[in-house]
Amino acid sequence: MLCQECEKKPATLHFTKIVNGEKTEFHICESCARERGEGIPGTANGFSIHSLLSGLLDFEQSGGGVNNFSAKQAQQLRCDNCGLTYTQFSKMGRFGCSNCYTQFGGKLDPILKRVHGNTTHVGKIPKRAGVKIQVKREIEELRRDLQTRIEQEDFENAAKVRDRIRELERNSADEEERHG
Repeated sequence: MLCQECEKKPATLHFTKIVNGEKTEFHICESCARERGEGIPGTANGFSIHSLLSGLLDFEQSGGGVNNFSAKQAQQLRCDNCGLTYTQFSKMGRFGCSNCYTQFGGKLDPILKRVHGNTTHVGKIPKRAGVKIQVKREIEELRRDLQTRIEQEDFENAAKVRDRIRELERNSADEEERHG
């Protein structure tokens, strides 16, 4: 495939951009990428994956990331295990340890939602196990709904949701008994 910019050299960088559900693909050569200000990883003037992510997430521009909390709050938010601050994470684009996921968890959901459109993985479900998984997901969603209704003191509807959860769990247990 030839570069879409110069139409002379082979395209070695392939970008896919999705904005409002509209997918645009770019195929460019290294020279055109440098001219456009896109660096190549591993080269002297290459870009880090963080540069790409921080551009997507507007870390630098919003002064504290997508979550719009102050720079002081970002500096104070620190991993108990490795000492990494949220500000350092936003500059590096990666965590210092596995505990960072837990420590910065509340600040990650808006980022994940913006990048992926959702905060839970939704993939293909095998046909054989599909019904079981769908019922499990429905029960989880109903439990979240139940909690919200209880917090809002909407007890009448909360009871209906609770009854639906019990019905699904009972049917699921019956199904397991039949199929062993």
